Amino acid sequence: MATDKLIAMKVFRRVAELGSFTRAADDLDITAATVSKHIAFLEQDIDTRLINRTTRRMNLTDAGLAFLKRTQALLDDLEEAELEARGFQAEPRGTIRLNAPMSFGLTHITEAIDSFLERYPLIDIDLQLCDRMVDLVEQGVDVAIRVRSELADSSLRAKALRQSRNVVCASPSYLTNAPEIRSPADLAAHNCLLFTLHDRPNVWQLGDEAVTVRGNLRTDSSLSIRQSLLRGLGVGLLPWFLVQRDIEAETLVPLLEAYPPKGYTIFALFPPGRRQPTKVQLLVEHLDQHLGDQPYWE
Repeated sequence: MATDKLIAMKVFRRVAELGSFTRAADDLDITAATVSKHIAFLEQDIDTRLINRTTRRMNLTDAGLAFLKRTQALLDDLEEAELEARGFQAEPRGTIRLNAPMSFGLTHITEAIDSFLERYPLIDIDLQLCDRMVDLVEQGVDVAIRVRSELADSSLRAKALRQSRNVVCASPSYLTNAPEIRSPADLAAHNCLLFTLHDRPNVWQLGDEAVTVRGNLRTDSSLSIRQSLLRGLGVGLLPWFLVQRDIEAETLVPLLEAYPPKGYTIFALFPPGRRQPTKVQLLVEHLDQHLGDQPYWE
């Protein structure tokens, strides 16, 4: 493969993954004009438009999306081949694009990333914290961490890391002047804070009972709900990994423990049809060790 074409493919990959010619230029430490020349060369070489672009935005064509998937796999394989050619004597290097939920990422992933980067100083991590599912191929994500009871997209390659659970809880200050909560039905008399990224935010499955709840706060941030619970706004249904320390400190109180919510799995997800590069495998192994045989928050 000609050197010019290989460089152009690397530039195209960063443009597609970052969604911007300017951001790709900054990332690659070249000019935006040089980025444009590489993309034009690549489109002319394969006689196909890969990117539709205007003065305000850009998006991949169908051909561009398909080409990106192949380009990512090819460049990752080349990186692996270089590592093998060195006899694995060289330190793993390169960039890992990691996507994780905001709450789990901030409370449990960033610490593991710090120790990973200390161990592998030639690796860079591009961390995206987002509670919403993203297209791993289009966004150029190497590995995504997701907290789900089940996976809707069966085309993604997945590795189950740990099991965890949710808990109903509230602050002592809220409970002091609120009606008693002895059964799930009692929640009807309470201000329940709703996490909008749940499949059914206002239906809480507690044990064998599905109860409809209502409240004056709806948000796509479980971190925001935690803060509101600590300030005494109402009752919440949150991951144990997020509130375990609050419950131990008795700033939040677990409720309805005889009616445990449905459990869920913490998954590592990978783009379909691609073998994970060594650097990605090392990161997932490091996360696995960091979480412990039994999650430390349990």
